[in-house]
Amino acid sequence: MTKPLKPEDPLGLDNQLCFALYSSSLLMTKLYKPLLGEIGLTYPQYLVMLALWEEDGVTVSRLGQRLYLDSGTLTPLLKRLEKAGLVKRERNEKDERQVLVRLTPEGKAVKRQAASIPKKIMTASGLSLGEIINLRKTLKKLRGALAA
Repeated sequence: MTKPLKPEDPLGLDNQLCFALYSSSLLMTKLYKPLLGEIGLTYPQYLVMLALWEEDGVTVSRLGQRLYLDSGTLTPLLKRLEKAGLVKRERNEKDERQVLVRLTPEGKAVKRQAASIPKKIMTASGLSLGEIINLRKTLKKLRGALAA
């Protein structure tokens, strides 16, 4: 029989910030799966679409920066979204080295289908709007510190 870890144990699993973030992320992604399945997107594809709904016609490199994804991860996502008819990739006429990603009319239409998802996630979280705003603010601060 193992004895319970003390809260001050620096190597206790439940005392790890990384585990709290990792396990919460796994459960959040699991929560999104059926909601996104209804509109034909995976969670990573949804993140790409969110970024494009905010700023359409961006370079692949800008999109990668925004999503914290390298091109090896982002390119297959974009290929699948392009095959699904939601985005198109094209060379920048001003700089042939750059590839621009643009939403298709179908990609723009998916935004309407996705509109109810954030509220469903908020309800499932059990957190108030204020708690979500504070948590997001704290996580953005953490992300900024880790990225520096």
